[in-house]
Amino acid sequence: MTSARTARTRAARATERARRALGDRRTTPDPMWLGALTGAPRSEVDEVLAETADLVPIEEEIRAAHRAAGRPLYAQIRAPFELYALVRLTRPDHVVEAGVSSGVSSAHFLLALARNRHGRLHSIDWPTFQRGPVLGPRESTVSIPPGRTSGWAIPERVRSGWDLRIGRSQELLPALARELPTIGVFLHDDRHTPAHLAFELRTVRPRLRPGSVVLADNTVWTGASFPRFAAQLGVPWHRRGRTDLVGLRVPPASAPAGARARRGMG
Repeated sequence: MTSARTARTRAARATERARRALGDRRTTPDPMWLGALTGAPRSEVDEVLAETADLVPIEEEIRAAHRAAGRPLYAQIRAPFELYALVRLTRPDHVVEAGVSSGVSSAHFLLALARNRHGRLHSIDWPTFQRGPVLGPRESTVSIPPGRTSGWAIPERVRSGWDLRIGRSQELLPALARELPTIGVFLHDDRHTPAHLAFELRTVRPRLRPGSVVLADNTVWTGASFPRFAAQLGVPWHRRGRTDLVGLRVPPASAPAGARARRGMG
């Protein structure tokens, strides 16, 4: 018990250092959610979360890039450390994300893949661009600042092996899915409409394997698309705390296809 408590304390201290370096208080990770999505015991979850202490210099660079672009309180995905841990725990061959913006999610996927020494990140982005030197009150916070491109906050040394594709998901995702033998982790974080999320889930489904993790952010806008997909797979879906980031784990091939999906509480 003492050893488990020590591991949890070490993980909590590491993620707090990383969170402070990144500068977003909302990024404190949810270990229970990670366990539900990976099936890993709490000891393994704590072990990989403790690695985030090594990410502090990168988090500081990302925060500095946001500040330099006039986005000191930039609002992006709230689960960068969970994304890192998911890749470390599941060791996917291929990670696919739809939606990049400044690249917070991309950076943490890339960092985990580098530590795994295995796998590749494939990202699709169709950016909008900020019209002037200052973000206008009616402009999206994910608009790309002047002189920058998708993934603009990712330090250059982190980008090795990154497959970034610029274009509409409707056009690029089907072709990418056909190229890949499997998709171990998929993240939807681009156009948040019920129809678009349903399209992306339908497109990647043939490449998912037992144990693949599927994530969708901002599901407050996408209605029943994600719960319906979970029901089709016969698995529960899990909400990250009280946020609208949700995920599920693809079951083994032997799992009963008609099993009732239930709403996850982790």
